[in-house]
Amino acid sequence: MASRPLNDDEVLSEMNKMVAFIKQEALEKAREIRVKADEEFAIEKAKLVKQEQQAIDAQYEKKRKGAEVAQKIAQSTIINKSRLRLLHKREEVLQQIFSAVREPTTPLYETTGRYEQFLEGTLAESFLYILEPAVTIYSRKSDVDIVKQAATTASRTYKEISGRDISFEVQGTIADEASQGGVKLVSGSGRITLDNTMEERLRLLEDKMLPEIRQDLFGKNENRKFYT
Repeated sequence: MASRPLNDDEVLSEMNKMVAFIKQEALEKAREIRVKADEEFAIEKAKLVKQEQQAIDAQYEKKRKGAEVAQKIAQSTIINKSRLRLLHKREEVLQQIFSAVREPTTPLYETTGRYEQFLEGTLAESFLYILEPAVTIYSRKSDVDIVKQAATTASRTYKEISGRDISFEVQGTIADEASQGGVKLVSGSGRITLDNTMEERLRLLEDKMLPEIRQDLFGKNENRKFYT
């Protein structure tokens, strides 16, 4: 049977079908593009959110560490300042003790009998240390007479111990207000000088007794590892 040409209504109907098909295809394609775009948007959004979150976390961690460091520095500064104040106060206490010893209410030279005994023992010890036939003794101006007497007694003690004689000269060259007493000796040859003034003996005693005094007053030093 031979086909016939389509009339106008049939052509219009076919065109409408084609348009509807193309429109449906376009809608489905648009829906696919929209779904894919939404997925890509969600993925990109999640990626950006994660990056921003990581950046915020890193910034927070940096600030937290900075705050911890600043706190530790502040604590260390406070501890060091407190330690320095404590050490300064302890040093003040020690100096008050030593000052009381350096400037006693009743100096030894004002104590009858004890000062003479001290000079005799000190001079005998000094003679034995120097071991020379002649010495010059320097004393406070007001002590010249008592030093001469003590030196005479000390020279006899020296003779008994060493079997040697010693001659001496006493010179009152030390100002009374500059010393709490005691003597300085220079050998006849000038090679040996011995300082046995109260100030020097106290200084040596301070150096020797300082660790023990500190421990008695303030307790054992926890940071100290070695003791002689």
